[in-house]
Amino acid sequence: MQITETSAEGLKHAFTIVVDAGTLAARTDERLEQLKQTVQIKGFRRGKVPVSLLKKLYGDGVRGEVMQAAVQDSTESALKQHDLKPAMQPKIDVVKFENDSDLEFTLEVEVLPAIEPMDFTTLKLERPVCEVTPDEADEAVQRLAEQQRAFTDKADDAGAEDGDVVVIDYDGKIDDVPFEGGKSENVSVQIGQKMFIPGFEEQLVGAKKGDEKQINVTFPEEYGATHLAGKNAVFDVKVHQIRAPEAITIDDAFAEKLGMENLEKLREAMLERITTDYKNVSRSRLKRALLDTLDKAHAFEVPPGMLAGEEDQIWQQFQQELQRRGQTMADQDKSEEELRTEYRVIADRRVRLGLLLAEIGQRNNITVSEDAMRDALFRQASQFPGQEKLLFEYYQKNPQALASLRAPLYEDKVVDFILELAQVTDAPVSREELFKEPDDED
Repeated sequence: MQITETSAEGLKHAFTIVVDAGTLAARTDERLEQLKQTVQIKGFRRGKVPVSLLKKLYGDGVRGEVMQAAVQDSTESALKQHDLKPAMQPKIDVVKFENDSDLEFTLEVEVLPAIEPMDFTTLKLERPVCEVTPDEADEAVQRLAEQQRAFTDKADDAGAEDGDVVVIDYDGKIDDVPFEGGKSENVSVQIGQKMFIPGFEEQLVGAKKGDEKQINVTFPEEYGATHLAGKNAVFDVKVHQIRAPEAITIDDAFAEKLGMENLEKLREAMLERITTDYKNVSRSRLKRALLDTLDKAHAFEVPPGMLAGEEDQIWQQFQQELQRRGQTMADQDKSEEELRTEYRVIADRRVRLGLLLAEIGQRNNITVSEDAMRDALFRQASQFPGQEKLLFEYYQKNPQALASLRAPLYEDKVVDFILELAQVTDAPVSREELFKEPDDED
């Protein structure tokens, strides 16, 4: 076997590999001898079939099998010889493979970069923390009660008031032209909830059962569907029913309806849930700060193929989001080239951090236990009641899907490992500060 490196540019390496005809012939004869012991052909006892007949019947298949094994073995030898770790599946092109001749093929491979993680004990990070107050638990109970509030039909001649639910049909037009999503029937609108276009709910005040009226509104400039943003619209509305909210009483009986022992236990449950939510957000903010720091502290080239694959995935997600919103590139504030440049930066960050975390995990023997994977599978299955068996079978048959389930678990374990070494201090913040969205969206 002859291995010749023909190029080495950055993380890209190329080889020409030749496996001599003698080696191939010996492997072919060896494989035919193995077949001789197992194959059954009419007129011959097992193990007595002439090799010449086997070669005639199975020669092409055996040669193909031997060629594939030779390519795999010599590829592994080339990578081991040059101490290369492939980042992706190598590209292989067979140049020559004929009867009684050498096998010659080219091998192109992108390799993982050399990564030297920083000293994590030098990291200084702040964990934003927010203390939950009893008032927040009471507010949560109040919101829960509002969600459980019952509504009663009002008299036919009673006008709609703030807080009432008005059941309507509506048909919207812009410049007398209907638009997609502008028509619906039997829609419940609660006045004052601000779930509709600004000004829509307010114009339902005073409406009575059976009324037909026009509502004039202007879509906000920042409206999600950019083809409607800033446009004036007229909705023809027909009122079917008006329902008034009933009084709510927050007491032990209310708590019991929700499966709690009493009101105090309900408050405790709300307090616990809010505390958990705050801790999750706090960890998310700390993790984000850690990843930002790691991103700035580690500069290395990423495999071009991995970068291109991540770029494509981000772009496809962007295209799907455009389609979901009913938009096109013409609706965007930036050109395709500008957007692709931005997404390339995001892709580079994702790939680089992924490689860095994988290197840290490997160096420190970090793994995801079977118990953790099983818990993750059960959590996933709980989202599809009645289809648990199908979901388990899907993951069993799809290693790639199972890997995607393991990936976030592995990442969190590596992050926890780093945070244990880093200098992390708690920084008290308000609820507003804790839930403030980061400036960028990557």
